[in-house]
Amino acid sequence: MSDGGHAWWQDAVVYEVYPRSFADADGDGVGDLPGLRSRLGYLADLGVDAVWLTPFYPSPLADGGYDVSDYCAVDPLLGTMADFDGLVKDAAAYQIRVIVDLVPNHCSSAHPLFRAALAAAPGSPERARFFFRDGRGSRGEQPPNNWPSQFGGSAWTRVTEADGRPGQWYLHLFDTSQPDWDWRNPDVPALFEDVIGFWLDRGVAGLRVDVAHGIFKDPELPGLAGPRPLNAPSPYRHRPELQPLYRSWRAILDSYPAAGLPGARTAIGEVWYDVPQTLAPYLAPGGLPQVFNFQLILAGWRAAEFRDAIDSALTLTGGSRAPWVIGNHDVARPASRYRLNEGFTPQTVSRLIALGDQNAEAGARRARAAALLLLALPGSAYIYQGEELGLPEVTGIADEARQDPRFFRTGGEYPGRDGCRVPIPWSRGGTGFGFSLTGQGAGPAIPWLPMPAEWGRYSVESQHPDEHSTLNLYRAALRLRRDHPALGPGALHWVGQDEGGLLCFAREPGFILAANFGQAPAPLPAHREVLLASGPVTGGGLPPDTAAWLSG
Repeated sequence: MSDGGHAWWQDAVVYEVYPRSFADADGDGVGDLPGLRSRLGYLADLGVDAVWLTPFYPSPLADGGYDVSDYCAVDPLLGTMADFDGLVKDAAAYQIRVIVDLVPNHCSSAHPLFRAALAAAPGSPERARFFFRDGRGSRGEQPPNNWPSQFGGSAWTRVTEADGRPGQWYLHLFDTSQPDWDWRNPDVPALFEDVIGFWLDRGVAGLRVDVAHGIFKDPELPGLAGPRPLNAPSPYRHRPELQPLYRSWRAILDSYPAAGLPGARTAIGEVWYDVPQTLAPYLAPGGLPQVFNFQLILAGWRAAEFRDAIDSALTLTGGSRAPWVIGNHDVARPASRYRLNEGFTPQTVSRLIALGDQNAEAGARRARAAALLLLALPGSAYIYQGEELGLPEVTGIADEARQDPRFFRTGGEYPGRDGCRVPIPWSRGGTGFGFSLTGQGAGPAIPWLPMPAEWGRYSVESQHPDEHSTLNLYRAALRLRRDHPALGPGALHWVGQDEGGLLCFAREPGFILAANFGQAPAPLPAHREVLLASGPVTGGGLPPDTAAWLSG
């Protein structure tokens, strides 16, 4: 499909599924593809257009599945390839498309090609697929350069050679178990072209590209001269070689039929950045169809910051090529994060732990308001599982239960991402709050991450009959978004000057979003009726931490 056409993904609402934490069909305490398949009716009732599955491939699970040992198979813990094919077929019956995760920056240290590299000699073709280098120092005892791992510590690990002597070092910008591919080796792009074709041929609608701003490294592997923002251009971030690669992938996507379902294939890049302008090369014609817009995650709970976030993104992208998100599997959940009047940083979870129970009600109100703002913006939006339930970040996980390698590599300084990956609750009580389905296997087991005692009040069963619940707010918003002619693609224009913390924009025909970030009720702009609100709206105006959809 050409850049000038319209495709389903330009205004789709996509639901991110973390399969291990969504629904467990066999009662082993780990979510799986049959569990997801059994809950497709729930997602259809919610009103989403597609689901994005984080990695379900074979993996030692050193990093939640992002350490892939086989890119073209299903982890037996999560199901079979027949389960995956059945999921795609069943989802299509609900008019729901399936997007899968592509992890091209690194693989698992258990991947057969990396194991072959470890067994091979320095300078061998097997090692040339990765970054093996001699160390610095008289005995090679120092890493080849000073690059840091994003999970803490050095990005280099030394290997023991076949003769038992300390040998070369290999690069891993994340965990030791995740060696980086060398994309300048022709074997690597050829491998991933096969992987892309494998999943597209199975009927997937698109790919989410992990660490899409990484992948290529400066061939000289120069050391870093001084501190810089984590996601600023660097020898291993935002390299110009990325764009020709993505143009080649776009050609593969566009070679599939655009008619019917799944329709035009998409790819969405996980591109973290220092400033929005860094995204510009990714949005050039012919490249990745979409890249994530993380501005609302990075914004603090202030009207001016949200307006700046929206303006900067729309100026650059126009909306349709950079979907909006307020959360995902890598950041603290909105209902907790918005308790802090600051955007997301690596320290956010630590600050939430220190905050304790303070401002919890405000965080819940703000997350509901942010949801209405998110879904009123032009273009596409992504929802992370559990946001529709208003789930907070779980901050009380015991050290021995944690899974995230960032926690271990930083000696506990950063608690990591486990708190947003706790399984979602389906029922009010019982073992695992209905996460493990009964009547199958040996019976429900304890979930792989512990679920808090109060999880039942957030459950689907608890919220379904409550017309004021967060779940029913999302359902109503997605119905209105689908039916209202002003929502989806198109422009917006601001109404007023954010006085007193009231943020308002209008979309044509006849739609206004009003969100109160202030500390006192704010008068609503002129309107005919309130279509939907995240909280009570009275004659006294819009309460603090509340958003409303209005007919203009």
